[in-house]
Amino acid sequence: MFVLELTYTAPLDRIDALLPAHVEWLGRHYGSGAFLASGRKVPRDGGVILAVGEDRAAIEALAATDPFAVEGLVAYRVTEFLATTVAPALEPHRQQLPA
Repeated sequence: MFVLELTYTAPLDRIDALLPAHVEWLGRHYGSGAFLASGRKVPRDGGVILAVGEDRAAIEALAATDPFAVEGLVAYRVTEFLATTVAPALEPHRQQLPA
């Protein structure tokens, strides 16, 4: 599982102008099952996405398609972790420690 942390590198007016395209992008990846949760950081200097994927390279490639990233408005920080304990709703995504 992955935590994608977005940090805005552009003024909020530029972020807001591209927000509909970003939300559409999020929706596509919720539809594919890649995204589990997302939202703005508080204070509003970026956002967070909880994602699942095959590997880090695939998630980084996916993040690079975010309209915010394409336009150079955000920096992404990708953190991979093993979700060995999850809420019942996330049980399909529970992971095992390597042997």
